[in-house]
Amino acid sequence: MSDQYTMQDPTTQYPTADEQWQQQQAGPGLEKEMGPKPDAGEQSYRGSGRLAGRRAVVTGADSGIGRATAIAFAREGADVVLSYLPEEEADAQEVVALVEAAGRRAVTVPGDVTDEAYCRQLVSAAVGELGGLDILANIAGKQQNVGSIDELTTEQFDETYKTNVYALFWLCKAALEHMQPGSTIINTTSIQAYSPAPILLDYASSKYAINGFTKSLAAQVAGRGIRVNAVAPGPVWTPLQVAGGQPEEALKDFGAETPLGRPGQPAEMAPAYVFLASQESSYVTGETLAATGGMPTP
Repeated sequence: MSDQYTMQDPTTQYPTADEQWQQQQAGPGLEKEMGPKPDAGEQSYRGSGRLAGRRAVVTGADSGIGRATAIAFAREGADVVLSYLPEEEADAQEVVALVEAAGRRAVTVPGDVTDEAYCRQLVSAAVGELGGLDILANIAGKQQNVGSIDELTTEQFDETYKTNVYALFWLCKAALEHMQPGSTIINTTSIQAYSPAPILLDYASSKYAINGFTKSLAAQVAGRGIRVNAVAPGPVWTPLQVAGGQPEEALKDFGAETPLGRPGQPAEMAPAYVFLASQESSYVTGETLAATGGMPTP
């Protein structure tokens, strides 16, 4: 695993994609079955108390960017409610062990964020188990490649928007009932919001919607002392990509189009979420922090 704390060449800090990268069955993918396994900072992330005593909900916490963020939050001193699909339990239990090893509480609430009642349950779990909610990190997402709008079904379009956009609305609405001044919401958009791939029509448009949602909500709740921001990852090596997010033939070149010439790793995304959750970003709201490997955003 790469050491994120040693000065080094970012183009070679992590491997490029190659022919050995493995496809899984269409979603949800499992991190424990990936080859090679992504780096979520399990061995490398070092905390410094930046989130001491905070209480967080992280969706998609079993794998990928959500996994890395949950680990980082815990090592920075936060207790974490972990949201993930029931079939992702094996991955989630690895995260539980890492959170607890950091001396923090891990509250597991498996379920599907496309269910409004489940989204409310997540917030209730934070309030009931942790005594409140200070950080909401909306990271769970659905991405399935489809070559043509003729082949894109209403069912997939609906599920993509319910996962990526509706869940965002439901979770933010429920969380804001309990959040106090100083709390933060962090949403997850994508480079796809700015440079959409033809095969990701539903996903790219949902991420564009998240940008507008984030800016509008940030303006709405700023007077309450609550900040709302977003992170826009570029191509990042996660189960989302190998479980139908990308065509199998595209995996060998995944991330090669970035100026850094490689895909990002979840461990490289987590510090952005930590920054936006911490008081260090107290004058930042309604913004999108891009971590795209150099791919330009407006």
